[in-house]
Amino acid sequence: MIRTQIQLTEEQARVLKRLSREQKRSVAELIRQSIDLYLTSSGQSSLEQKYAKALALAGQFASGDVDLGRRHDDFLDEAFAVTGNDSA
Repeated sequence: MIRTQIQLTEEQARVLKRLSREQKRSVAELIRQSIDLYLTSSGQSSLEQKYAKALALAGQFASGDVDLGRRHDDFLDEAFAVTGNDSA
């Protein structure tokens, strides 16, 4: 990563610190995510950035299902049945 320095308004800093506490994530991580979202919405996200973003999400969530890897298709079918989406 490349280190950079920015200046925030007092309000921006206050909100970022609050979100950091609530989400148990660093302020730097929140700023990076915000920049990624901005770049994506403005059409500036490269395939490499999308890959890195997807890879960064790996292992960040816990479903509690110990057999999720084996039964992911079953869980997906159940999710589509609940939402009424029959395109699965």
